[in-house]
Parts: sequence; structure tokens; C-alpha cells
Amino acid sequence: MKRKIVVGHLYPDYLNIYADRGNMAVLERRASWRGIGFDYRTIGLGEQVDAQEHDLYYIGGGQDREQALIAPDLATKGDTLREAVAGGAAFLAVCGGYQLLGRFYRDRSGAELPGVGLLPHHTIAGERRMIGDVLLDCELEPGERRTLAGFENHAGRTYLEDGAQPLGRVVAGFGNNGEDGFEGSRLDGALGTYLHGPLLPRNPWLADWLIRRALARRGGETPDLEVLPDDFESSAQSVSAERARARGGRF
Repeated sequence: MKRKIVVGHLYPDYLNIYADRGNMAVLERRASWRGIGFDYRTIGLGEQVDAQEHDLYYIGGGQDREQALIAPDLATKGDTLREAVAGGAAFLAVCGGYQLLGRFYRDRSGAELPGVGLLPHHTIAGERRMIGDVLLDCELEPGERRTLAGFENHAGRTYLEDGAQPLGRVVAGFGNNGEDGFEGSRLDGALGTYLHGPLLPRNPWLADWLIRRALARRGGETPDLEVLPDDFESSAQSVSAERARARGGRF
């Protein structure tokens, strides 16, 4: 039987800043090169989510206006999305989507957008934007330390709460809030991050990690994937990482 993953892309018409949609193209192509089927489905305003239907979810970034438009609808999907992740589904959330996977996002006026509560964090808007290349030290699997390179541009300050795991530790850049040295958040196969770019073209190892987690939900075991020739992708990550290092470490 041919391997397949079913992907649910949340609100692609609203949350696609900095070409975040490109992450989907990377996942589709890397799956295709390995003969893995990629069933891409969008999930929009007012549409229901079935916790058993999707192996991987994705939500991109957007400005405050777009976040405000989709936040109430996303909150209604919270129970189902939490059930899906508890059942083994993978999830990647970027920037604005990452903020809304937490408990709430408080804007500069003091108004709060409801969050899904999937990831244990909250976000408060700051006065100054945190912009530039970022480099992280990550350990998604015990004993396997990898670097993650991307670009951040956010005014929100995200604070991890008790029991939260960061996606990685900041080597260069600001990260979640410019204070604690952490970037992103993680719960099982769900990852939230501020890294744009889009993220996955320059970090193919993370794309493969998500594909493996998605396949595991359907097959019960985390499979090995055929190694791909990633010379071009590795070069892109090296350039991004060097820009981040030139920017300098914050912690």
C-alpha cells in the first residue's frame, strides 16, 4: 500500500505573510520524491475539523488584522485540534498562527484575542519589533541536536508557561521575547515558531521530521525516510546561519 499523509492547511487565504505558504510546497515535494502521497486540504472560516482526518496541520503568519478575523473561529476548533495532536497528528504553526495556538494574544490596545490553548504560552504585543535572521539550537529527538535557521519579524512577546518546552535555544536573534533565550514552543508533534522565510526550504531536516511524525499517526511507528541530496538546501541554511551569526548572539 502506498504511503500517504493528509494535510490540513488552516486559513491559507488569511495567514500567508512572508510566503509562509511555501512550507507546504516543501512538504509536498519532499514527500513526492519519496513516493509518499500528499493529500492537501484547506480548512477555512466556519469549516469543521475532524480530529481523525488529518495527519499534519499547518497555520501560517499574518498581521494583527488577519489574526483578529480568524481567531474566534480558530478558538471553536480548539477541542478538536487538541484531540488531533493528542492522537499523534503533527502541527506546524508560524508567527501569528503560533501566537494563536497559545492561551491568548493581547494587542497594544489591551484587547485579547482568544487562543486555542494547544501550546502552553501567551503573547503580549510590545512597542518595538524584533527583526532579523535567527539561529537556534534544537533537540527534537533525544541526543540529536540540530540547527534551525530562519527570519523573525514580530512585535509580540511570547512567554512560555509552566511545563512548556521551547522549540530551541537562541544562538543569535531575539526569539520568543528577547529576554529568556528561548524560541518557539513544542508539545508532542506540535511546533510553534516565529521563524519565517519560509522556514522549511532552508531546514529540510525539520520538514522530514514533520513528515515522519505525520506518517507515524497513520502507521503506528515513526518510519525512516530515504535520504535526499540536500546540497542546495544545506547551502541555503549555511548562508542564513552565517547572517544570523554576523548579527550576533543575544544570550
